[in-house]
Amino acid sequence: MKTDLTDTTASKINKALVKGRRAIGTPAVGMVLTLVIVTDEENAYDALKAASDASHEHPSRTLVVIKRVSRSLRDRTQSRLDAEVRVGADAGTGETVILRLYGEVVDHAQSVVLPLLLPDAPVVVWWPVNAPLDPAQDPLGALAQRRVTDTYACEKPVEELAARADAYTPGDTDLSWTRITPWRSMLAAALDQVACEVQGVEVEGEEFNPSCELLAMWLADRLDVPVRRTRSAGPGLTAVRMDTDCGPIALDRADGSLATLSIQGQPKRAVALKRRDTAELIAEELRRLDPDDTYASALRYGVERLKSQDGAGGPAKGEREAVPAPVESAAKAPAARATAEAPVKKAAAK
Repeated sequence: MKTDLTDTTASKINKALVKGRRAIGTPAVGMVLTLVIVTDEENAYDALKAASDASHEHPSRTLVVIKRVSRSLRDRTQSRLDAEVRVGADAGTGETVILRLYGEVVDHAQSVVLPLLLPDAPVVVWWPVNAPLDPAQDPLGALAQRRVTDTYACEKPVEELAARADAYTPGDTDLSWTRITPWRSMLAAALDQVACEVQGVEVEGEEFNPSCELLAMWLADRLDVPVRRTRSAGPGLTAVRMDTDCGPIALDRADGSLATLSIQGQPKRAVALKRRDTAELIAEELRRLDPDDTYASALRYGVERLKSQDGAGGPAKGEREAVPAPVESAAKAPAARATAEAPVKKAAAK
């Protein structure tokens, strides 16, 4: 059931929600949280679809906040709120309210969202794009117990990680961190099978992929060993290789779906490690609403510290480091030897 409201208020939206629940025969509220999605018109459809799919696991009231840009000066001074209320099959297993803000009310989105929050239920705010540098200080972020961003959607994701580390507040998380959960689980399980000491790690993946950086920082923080970050054509993370005193351990995924786990002295094993869609990532984040201390520790390790540890990051996959050719080295060696022997000969002549 859909209800369109033009130039409305939060009170009228609440009445439309109650009326919609009664119309479909479910007057009781059976939702566990409020999910606030702050996005633009371009990304609203994809974000709403992901939230709707995730609502099958976490029934929630989804509030989509779309801040419309007014083109003329007159429109900027005229505040207006339009809403689309979805209840029943049109909203997954919860309720959906799409809020479009115009004019001055754009700067006061929290005053529109606050009356629509479920009472005595946790609040999660998700920015699919254009997240603030400090989510906890954002007016909408201040209403939430959990704040979800996605540095992968940023123009400069690696630099964004540094900003996230400086402004981290308990309750912050990022979908780039959620994407590497299967990798972290698989690597931890691989190390549990052997009694070896890790001496070095190489993380291979796309150049501008924040998940690769986060995985490298997590390994460096937890294992306290040098971690080298190398580049590949992707997709996403492609390999993690660990040097141990018992032999190498490698987890390679070249096609983005099936990976191969190699442990010294054991047969190679194929493991499912597919790239997950946004709905699965959001569903995972909604399973826990307490602060993620592991993410905080890895994030605060720092991208700059990781780069200073492995130098310039090494050559890209398929490239070789420049080394002198054998002929050139052989040609230079006699010349150097002759230069070194010259003072001796002159001394002998004297």
